[in-house]
Amino acid sequence: MKPISPSQVSFAQAEYDKKKKRTRRENFLEKMEQVVPWSRLMEVIEPHYPKSGKRGRPPIGLKRMLRMYFIQQWYGLADEAVEDEIYDSQALRNFMDIDLSKQSVPDATTLMGFRHLLEANDLPQAMLVEVNAMLIERGLLMSKGTLVDATLIAAPSSTKNRDHARDPEMHQAKKGNQWHFGLKAHIGVDKDSGLVHTLVTTSANVSDISQTPALLHGQDVWLDAGYVGVEKREDMQQAPATNGQAVQWHVAKRRKTIEKLAEGWQKNLAQAYEKLKAQVRARVEHPFHIVKNIFKYKKTRYEGLAKNDAQLNVLFALSNLYMMRGQLRP
Repeated sequence: MKPISPSQVSFAQAEYDKKKKRTRRENFLEKMEQVVPWSRLMEVIEPHYPKSGKRGRPPIGLKRMLRMYFIQQWYGLADEAVEDEIYDSQALRNFMDIDLSKQSVPDATTLMGFRHLLEANDLPQAMLVEVNAMLIERGLLMSKGTLVDATLIAAPSSTKNRDHARDPEMHQAKKGNQWHFGLKAHIGVDKDSGLVHTLVTTSANVSDISQTPALLHGQDVWLDAGYVGVEKREDMQQAPATNGQAVQWHVAKRRKTIEKLAEGWQKNLAQAYEKLKAQVRARVEHPFHIVKNIFKYKKTRYEGLAKNDAQLNVLFALSNLYMMRGQLRP
């Protein structure tokens, strides 16, 4: 975090600095401070960010707003809750370089306007691209193979709102014996690093297999049993070869297919191969774990696919940085 000179230290900051234990929040913020490519991301946003004019209140600095926006994503907070949390937490104020004796925390309306600015200019998608470009330059994101999977994100199903209706862009889908209402995040993950390189957001009733063409990356593609028959689809027949080589499909067999095999070496070999495929595919679950469990994104906060797609792009960009924090930290 940015150090504060002794002449600027407030009583609250001085008391906070004397505490004997560093909190988990402090450690997390310090790590993310070091791994987020702040200058590159601000260059993406800068052309669209309002400039200071002669009239009206000058805009808050881009770096401070970007930090506030990331705090919202990391801790799964609503606009008003972010403002309150920063007022309550000295660690968050240090991260944003705010001294309450000199300036106030940007209010919820300002944060909402910043979020709408990002959404209107497709900047969350550009931020994921920029983060991945940085990871490619560092040699942390390769392009030899892809793990493809999708996850359901629940949306509020209540009709107790102004329109007395559920979100028209969300739909329900059945998984196992249970129905889910919401959206579906389809991701392509780099086989070697486990980093998300591509995201497609759809309503929950869109099949996983239909989004595969948009998620390809490298020659080897690894998928679970929900994608059986993907290589035979007409849209996949047109999939281009990579580096002159055709795509190699590694699709898990359905459990019943393995169970029907006669006992013997063939069944044992098939089970061993399925176990190997499952071990490779396991990496695709890591980004979902970070977004859902660490960043607390288990339910949509906004209405419509566009706003939620924007948030998911930022969340997966931040999850990539979080996964590579050990390699990126100085």
